[in-house]
Amino acid sequence: MSNLKIGINGFGRIGRMVFRASLRRDDIDIVAINDLLDLEHLAYLLKYDSVHGTVDASVEIVNGHLVVDGKTVRITAERDPKNLQWDSIGAEVVAECTGIFTSLDMAQSHIDGGAKKVVISAPSKDAPMFVMGVNHEDAKATDNIVSNASCTTNCLAPLAKVLNDAYGIEEALMTTVHAVTATQMTVDGPSRKDYRGGRSSLLNIIPASTGAAKAVTKVIPSLQGKITGMAFRVPTADVSVVDLTVKLATETSYDGVMKTIKAASEGSLKGILGYTEELVVSQDFIGDARTSIVDANAGIELNGSFFKFVTWYDNEAGYSNKLLDLAAHVSQL
Repeated sequence: MSNLKIGINGFGRIGRMVFRASLRRDDIDIVAINDLLDLEHLAYLLKYDSVHGTVDASVEIVNGHLVVDGKTVRITAERDPKNLQWDSIGAEVVAECTGIFTSLDMAQSHIDGGAKKVVISAPSKDAPMFVMGVNHEDAKATDNIVSNASCTTNCLAPLAKVLNDAYGIEEALMTTVHAVTATQMTVDGPSRKDYRGGRSSLLNIIPASTGAAKAVTKVIPSLQGKITGMAFRVPTADVSVVDLTVKLATETSYDGVMKTIKAASEGSLKGILGYTEELVVSQDFIGDARTSIVDANAGIELNGSFFKFVTWYDNEAGYSNKLLDLAAHVSQL
């Protein structure tokens, strides 16, 4: 069976992490990249990364094309995806990583441009949203445009699923302590969203909103009205952590819940949900392909139904790996 051929639209943090993740797979080839940046700059940003280090592959420019480990990648700089002719290069699935074409209507431009499927690397207001290990099996063959939700939703949802399936969630509050992202300011400046969002990401812990908890109710509908959350943006470059405080319907113990989570991490959610008893900190998860690694030593129990759980995620690498998993899944429907 031939490899799945994927095109990437937008070569920012997630676009580049998707490319890097593909290099560790033998079932996927990135055949095209569309970005407005010049080729030399794209190659430089792929090769060198301040968080993830130098890419473990040869990166060259040959006759106006990017060549990575001997494989040629078509480079274009089109503003309108309809002009990309994805089918001419054999790209069946497009990873939409610009953060712009996030609606069904806008992402349809890739289908019009020759792609068969589109996976959006962000939450979408109207595209069906899927999280690997949680509801990806609900995807239908007719779902040509899907959303991979957000990195935080990909962290929260697997844990919430295990807890809800085993014990029932009555109510929950989530806080994500989140690494900085490209939309933040290095020094104080104006912010469209809110005043605090424009403050220096180098110097501050910044309270912020997050749609992750709300998005979880789209992938686990039974949690509608039972969970909400917020974020703190902190001055770290990568790796974030979810703090989930939850009231369970069925009484249990913290140790009992940890056994349930550990079993899930070794079974149905292996490679997605992780479990650790090590005394870890955020840097220990750089490059981790899993999207939610529960820290057994960081959680606490108030009583048999009220708990706090702590789960880590590399908000770049973990999310990008699961985007490829979702792309592979929908391509086979």
